Amino acid sequence: MDTAQGLKIGEILVQNGNIHAEQVDEGLELQKLRPKRIGEVLLDLGYIEEDHLLNALSSQFGIPFEPDIQKEIDAALTTRVPLSFIREYQMVPYRKNGSAFYVAVHDPVNLMPLDDLRLLLGGSVIPVICRQQDIQAVIDGYFDQQGENASDMLDSIVLDNDSDEDGVQAFDLAESDRDLLDLANEAPIIKLINLLISGAVKERASDIHVEPFEREVYVRYRVDGVLYHKFTVPKNQQAAVVSRVKIMARMNIAEHRLPQDGRIKIRLSGKEIDIRVSVIPVQHGERVVMRILEKGSFLFGLEELGMGPLDYQLMDKLVTSSHGIILVTGPTGSGKSTTLYACLQRVLSPDINVITVEDPVEYHMAGVGQIEVKSKIGLTFASALRSILRQDPDVILVGEVRDHETADMAVHASLTGHLVFTTLHTNDSAGAITRLVNMGIEPFLVTSSTIAILAQRLVRCICPNCKEAYEPEIESLVELGLSESDAKGKLVYRGAGCEKCQQRGYFGRTGIFEMLVMNPHIQNLVLRGTDSNVIKREARKFGMRTLREDGARRVLDGVSTIEEVLRVTRDDFLDELTE
Repeated sequence: MDTAQGLKIGEILVQNGNIHAEQVDEGLELQKLRPKRIGEVLLDLGYIEEDHLLNALSSQFGIPFEPDIQKEIDAALTTRVPLSFIREYQMVPYRKNGSAFYVAVHDPVNLMPLDDLRLLLGGSVIPVICRQQDIQAVIDGYFDQQGENASDMLDSIVLDNDSDEDGVQAFDLAESDRDLLDLANEAPIIKLINLLISGAVKERASDIHVEPFEREVYVRYRVDGVLYHKFTVPKNQQAAVVSRVKIMARMNIAEHRLPQDGRIKIRLSGKEIDIRVSVIPVQHGERVVMRILEKGSFLFGLEELGMGPLDYQLMDKLVTSSHGIILVTGPTGSGKSTTLYACLQRVLSPDINVITVEDPVEYHMAGVGQIEVKSKIGLTFASALRSILRQDPDVILVGEVRDHETADMAVHASLTGHLVFTTLHTNDSAGAITRLVNMGIEPFLVTSSTIAILAQRLVRCICPNCKEAYEPEIESLVELGLSESDAKGKLVYRGAGCEKCQQRGYFGRTGIFEMLVMNPHIQNLVLRGTDSNVIKREARKFGMRTLREDGARRVLDGVSTIEEVLRVTRDDFLDELTE
């Protein structure tokens, strides 16, 4: 028998040299205020690591601790156990040896459910203590295996002629609190939609497109900003698929003539997923687009956006200004909201009041008052902004300037001592000035209120798993803006394609930026009504780097490819042709 068996966890941790007795005493005092086990309290205090605790539990209970079971996980074996069981008890079979099943457990205090596993598996079970992340990996593996069967699911639906629209309508959706993966035994159409959504999340898709045509229905995923065809749904299942999505989004399934918007809230592999749904009537039926948002995810710091050192230092100073407007511009899907949230995180502190007005609120931030626009009841950007000014804010975020009234209020808010972050849909930084003037804002108000304008795009990053170097043609580097002498002999990178990136050569995205600072020279040009192209040329003389030039930096750094930067900076190239 192990000498540690019979000892308390704190005593074992001290004996193992992981912690001092005084720290255990401090944890015991804190435990009186927190209804947690002493090991969890010590973890919260940062005195020990998870492996220290699991080693101690292993000694205390005489159960082996296995720090890495990832390579041993048998996905086919794990799916013999209901996912709800795995999640509730944090234990799962991961390997078989003869008639014995090795079961990963995270909490050896409660081993009673092992009896249920013996009945489920029909053999003896051997508990093994493992990390929390390994249990989560099993859940994710379960999720992956479900996603891989989407094509088979479609084949089975083709054979099942009973899955009509009426059958789908009969299901009551009281499922918002259930994990999507728990719905494995539902009707075929329900299961199909679950697989489409889980597959999209697995592949990091931002959107799911369901597009009806004359003889078939295409399903496409947008991954890293690019659409990829994934499945073809039989035409006779089109109505059932659309009806199921409408039911989930709480739309009117009897209305087929008018556009509808809705929202789906689900849980998937332990994560909360928010899906915005848009349905519009087209020639061959109804077209569905689902925008996927993972709650609490994708909040980046300012330093993580991909700015060059000079742009980052400048932006880091500008966001701490006491008043003025910082504009972020770019088309839909260019990462403007992510940049605004990064700016908010940089300035957020207990001594300032931060309020936002957004359409919709995409990411929730602690310590920030967030207002969601509801145009149907008259809560517009302008009306919300008018009310915000009575709330004594220091920093205001306006999701988008769409009209003269919103622009005028944002300008006056900045002139009365507020720092305002907002966005505009323009192609470049200088174009934002022209847009504000066209909205009816006087040039002198634009110059006195605007601090800086940041134009941006998102470029796909080369997959680090299959990254390879090559020497490109000089012409392609010259097209990026490099001189022939600078381009000669340069090595750049591309992705060869691998399993991790689905053979695409890209994984994830980063930003490229164009920052125009409103210095006195630029202000004089604006006051004279100068064309935006002239403003842009003058800004470059003061050190502004265009989107394409910043993209060239990312190519030479080995972050993205020549083709990708050229793809997203076509507007920049067209602007150069018109100069």
